[in-house]
Amino acid sequence: MAIIKRRKSYTAKIGNIRVGSEAPVMVQSMTNTNTADVASTVRQVAALARAGSEVVRVTVNNDGAAAAIRPIVDELASMGVHVPIVGDFHYNGHTLLKKFPECARALAKYRINPGNVSIGRKDDDNFRTMIECAIENDKPVRIGVNWGSLDQQLLARMMDENAKLAQPKEPRDVMIEAMIASALHSAELAQSFGMQGDHILLSAKVSCVQDLVDVYRDLASRCEYPLHLGLTEAGMGAKGIVASTAGLAILLQEGIGDTIRVSLTPAPGGDRSDEVVVAQQILQSMGIRSFLPQVTSCPGCGRTTSTYFQELAQQVQLYVRERMPEWRKEFDGVEEMKLAVMGCIVNGPGESKHANIGISLPGTFEEPKAPVFIDGRLATTLKGDHIVEEFKRILDDYVATRYAKKIEPAKA
Repeated sequence: MAIIKRRKSYTAKIGNIRVGSEAPVMVQSMTNTNTADVASTVRQVAALARAGSEVVRVTVNNDGAAAAIRPIVDELASMGVHVPIVGDFHYNGHTLLKKFPECARALAKYRINPGNVSIGRKDDDNFRTMIECAIENDKPVRIGVNWGSLDQQLLARMMDENAKLAQPKEPRDVMIEAMIASALHSAELAQSFGMQGDHILLSAKVSCVQDLVDVYRDLASRCEYPLHLGLTEAGMGAKGIVASTAGLAILLQEGIGDTIRVSLTPAPGGDRSDEVVVAQQILQSMGIRSFLPQVTSCPGCGRTTSTYFQELAQQVQLYVRERMPEWRKEFDGVEEMKLAVMGCIVNGPGESKHANIGISLPGTFEEPKAPVFIDGRLATTLKGDHIVEEFKRILDDYVATRYAKKIEPAKA
């Protein structure tokens, strides 16, 4: 693992998950189902948890959604899925939490947006109601500021004050300061209502990478609350993946960030779990955490006109992901394993030697054989039509012999 000095912060708990500078950076996700549809929400939460999401957030926007929270949590528990469920509240959270006390008790955390919790009011009664409900049920809160729903009265006042300066700041800089001011003021207000500092997390989400970096650097320097990172709308496909990676990687490298989410727009009918896979891969590529064995494979070139090595690399990655749930239960340390699937002799043997297990397939016009290296030494050479099956067997045997068996706790 990379040695990155984490920013000092409180250590909070979301359900049974510790969050903060003393805990691993946590991956979270959010459902896009109608929360009132218990069956579909349970299916998606379970799928996100299986993919590796350590916390799942759900929309709680009306009576039906609030009434569904307890059944959702109970059904997940009956399936053996104990991932903490976070309620995402906007506009009417103060009403729903009071009207549905089982919802308030079942949720592991409340997300509050200070930009819309008290819209049209001159007091903080709605915000206070949510904080007092969290205190009553011993729940942490994430005070999540978004630039798309920033407190407009606060922003207007700060823009007016800025305009009167001899050297006014750029509007972008005023907006960033307004977001930080909103988050910090809300956290201070929560503590004035009796909430402990280690029950508060903050976020200040924007959609542009450079804005994300600037706002979190400033926010991190001005408080010790755990911070949740992410672009508020990352986008679809490569754009969303690249933008999220670019922004999160800079901040994580500087020790900023305690939980992360990659807010990808899914393709129609796409897999919601993709956002979990990307978040895990960001952390693993940076050497911050390990989630599953990594497969190194070459991009291909004129020496690899056959697609065979591409197919093998794809099949190995799928096989590792399929086997990982069982491997994780049985073996310690298997997530650290490194594999290499290479397409020709140029870098194939050398890269394979650097992996725990590596295979170098024959490139165009090369001798039709595939040397397999285990822990840096040539172990065997595969030929013929069954290379994929034979390589999988080698992989299974290696895992079973290389990684320690997990010891079952003694029964009382």
